[in-house]
Amino acid sequence: MNDIVSGITATAGREPGRTALIDGRGREISYGELARRVAVVREVMSGGDAGGALRPGDGVMFAVRPGVDAVVLALGAVAAGGTLVLADPGLAPDVLAARMAATRPAWVVTESLLHLLNGPLKGLARRRGLLLPNLREPLPGRPVRHLYTGPWLPGVPRGALRFSRVLRDFAGRAGQGGAADQAAADRMTDRAVADQAAAVIFTSGTTARPRGVVHTRGSLAAGLELFRSAFPLGPGDVVHTDQLMLGLPALMAGATWSLPGGGDQAAELAERRATHTFAVPVRLDRLLRETPRLPRTLRYLLLGAAPAPPGVLRRAVEAGPEVLSVYAMTEALPIAVASAREKLAHDGGDLLGAPLPGVGVRIADDGELFVSGPHLARGYLGEEPLQEVATGDLVRLDEGRLVLLGRKKDMILRDGFNIYPGLYEPGVAALPGVAEAAIVGLADPETGDEEVVLAVVPADGYDESLLRKALPGIVDAAALPDRIETLDAFPRSGRADKLDRAALRALVARRA
Repeated sequence: MNDIVSGITATAGREPGRTALIDGRGREISYGELARRVAVVREVMSGGDAGGALRPGDGVMFAVRPGVDAVVLALGAVAAGGTLVLADPGLAPDVLAARMAATRPAWVVTESLLHLLNGPLKGLARRRGLLLPNLREPLPGRPVRHLYTGPWLPGVPRGALRFSRVLRDFAGRAGQGGAADQAAADRMTDRAVADQAAAVIFTSGTTARPRGVVHTRGSLAAGLELFRSAFPLGPGDVVHTDQLMLGLPALMAGATWSLPGGGDQAAELAERRATHTFAVPVRLDRLLRETPRLPRTLRYLLLGAAPAPPGVLRRAVEAGPEVLSVYAMTEALPIAVASAREKLAHDGGDLLGAPLPGVGVRIADDGELFVSGPHLARGYLGEEPLQEVATGDLVRLDEGRLVLLGRKKDMILRDGFNIYPGLYEPGVAALPGVAEAAIVGLADPETGDEEVVLAVVPADGYDESLLRKALPGIVDAAALPDRIETLDAFPRSGRADKLDRAALRALVARRA
């Protein structure tokens, strides 16, 4: 099976000197060196003398910031048979405890700084509002092994392995031979490798029943191949991103994964001669307002995590590269891809694109999209395997292409008419003087009928009277808003700065 680990070892065997990674400071690491480091971590975690045996399926609590060490440690842990469990700082203690009980980690892989903040400086961290997981003993009574990056600091558990020292001590014993051994093992046990749980990604759930999406090496590999099928990617390309789901396909394709250094994004893209990058629409908007033209080397700009307003899409197209919008969900990465030009030319909802090869789609009677395929996660932690997954999105088909009408939970009911915000929002946002538009419903506590409110972030030239005149040509008569509210900005949440509709609903309710 050609998954991320075997893909790296294969490239290392053919071209060990090719650049695999560029770190935040511009330092390059070859495929040969990357494969060696991954093999070292695999050997240590699967039973080398310096570590303890990691049994297939054991959880690996993982808290390392994006960077070369994080890539190596994550791939090495998966190669050793471990299942990555991401431990986000800031989780409430009871939520984290429930997640640890559900995954039972056998190893903790983190940074020494977090041990310091979780130990001697724990009081200071809490006073600053920083909640950290119990790294020393994530599940009381269950012993764990520790591997950490960075210098030794107070709070690092006794017996913890320092990553830099492990690399040095195992330098002569896990070189290209180790990489070759791993590739051979993968070829001999393709089915077992494909079925191995590689990561648990928690999305929701209660403290009593946390809901984690379980991806296998096989489902992740299928998803990464789908990304590669959506746009050309190969040796000589430079992918500048901190997103695993774009960086990992780069490594599978023999390209170079360039990790951001935290400086000016446009300058980094130019300096690294990047050919591909990823952006969240809100952050791309900020970048393009400062840098209207992106470097000429950049051929593909991928957008994801949230719908992009037409104004952002237009500026992205004018910036130079081919702009592709990715439709995906945690349980199925990715589902469809549409170009910005296609989206701008389409009327009547948000065009998502045709399902990618091998992706199965089914539209239920109520319009909800269900997805299946080889990239589908195994299932939810502790639940039966998935055959398909409900997206929560309401869609229709237009000549084989998916068109988003809105989220099922965001559907508005007024006078017996179902209103799908996503059907009208792109058209409203494309009007002159409108930067962003969103439609929300405010339910009457007695009747349940909803007031329809159009919220707008104005741009230069905004005129509400002109907007009202234009709405009947875009919005069905039964869906026309009861009132319009102008806001300086929409409330957003999460790492992707997604529109927070609940907060927006509360905001416009207060203005009623």
